[in-house]
Amino acid sequence: MDIVRLIATIVMDVIFIYLGIYCIYLFIFSLAGKLIPIKQPPVASSLSRFVIYICAYKEDEILLNSAASALTIDYPKELFHICIIADSLKPETIEKLKQMPLQVLEVFFENSTKSKALNKAIENTAEGFDAAIVFDIDNIAAPDYLYQINNYLKAGEKVIQGHRVALNTNTSVAVLDAISEEVNNHIFRKSQRVFNLSAAIIGSGMALEYNLFKETMSKIDAVGGFDKEMGLILTRKKISVAYAEKAFIYDEKVSNPEVFKKQRKRWLSAQFNLLRKYGSSGFGELFMHGNFDYFNEIYQMSILPRVLMLGLMPFMLLISFLLPGIGPHWHLWLIATICCYVGIVVAIPGEFFNGKLLSAALKLPLIFFTMLLLLFKLKGANKKFIHTPHDHTAA
Repeated sequence: MDIVRLIATIVMDVIFIYLGIYCIYLFIFSLAGKLIPIKQPPVASSLSRFVIYICAYKEDEILLNSAASALTIDYPKELFHICIIADSLKPETIEKLKQMPLQVLEVFFENSTKSKALNKAIENTAEGFDAAIVFDIDNIAAPDYLYQINNYLKAGEKVIQGHRVALNTNTSVAVLDAISEEVNNHIFRKSQRVFNLSAAIIGSGMALEYNLFKETMSKIDAVGGFDKEMGLILTRKKISVAYAEKAFIYDEKVSNPEVFKKQRKRWLSAQFNLLRKYGSSGFGELFMHGNFDYFNEIYQMSILPRVLMLGLMPFMLLISFLLPGIGPHWHLWLIATICCYVGIVVAIPGEFFNGKLLSAALKLPLIFFTMLLLLFKLKGANKKFIHTPHDHTAA
């Protein structure tokens, strides 16, 4: 029994260290982001020339809306060029797009991925652009988006992530998805900049100096999670990612629980595959080259989704009550649980504290068990692109 108790104690200690560090991380970064403002660049005196890539896979109706919207961005028309990367679109959609003042690049892949589409677009882009911007098919940019990004470029930033916000909150799942996006923006983007660390790249609404974009994309062949791999490649080279808090890009949130499950399965699979590929290099870069920014990116790959933390922390607190003397005292679990919950709640913008939040919160137990089960169903999920359809709320 002593051996069993010793093993149980070691297991509980290891679990506490893993979850406890994450809870403290959430708490510190969340509070810092609220208390310390991030520096805004001055208004630039000159303008950059942009190419905007819109990655389109099916979803014809919503693409026509977002393409038309992109053309109305408030920026000199001769200084931005839109390239639609058309994958599996209907012929009539292609014809409508060709009537617009933009480039339509049709691509055909046996297995479609965003990285393949972007690399093909780079091959078909003329020279002379200062920066590349990537939009998803459903993204709608705020009118001053390019001006905001330009301010950062002219201030010397090479990579800028825009502020992606929800376009819709029409269901409880969409509300939770919108809140998750803003919590990510606060903890993993804004608050990272408080400590002079890189903001996490989302995969759309971001801008890179054009030559850097070409060079970085040539090294990416990820089936899913090209944005996470991009962040790792950049921070390993000690290239920092800025966060343009006022450069808004509106993104359709998942409304359907089944689509939510497919999307999160794709994300989890990409996260753990990249952790396997790059994880072992994290400590080496930290101790050999002092690259804490890269180590921080690796750490973010190793953490569990927050919705799992919301369920796991109270569960582990209960276990510590029921099994006294095995692992850390329940007081420590209570402190860690409080840090976790405070960190997440503080990161939620005030406008979400309304009746919709309460209704959405009732969905959390279902989402918790959905995410928990997904951890055991990731095998093969990163072999082929998983498409998550939209509900066309943007249209």
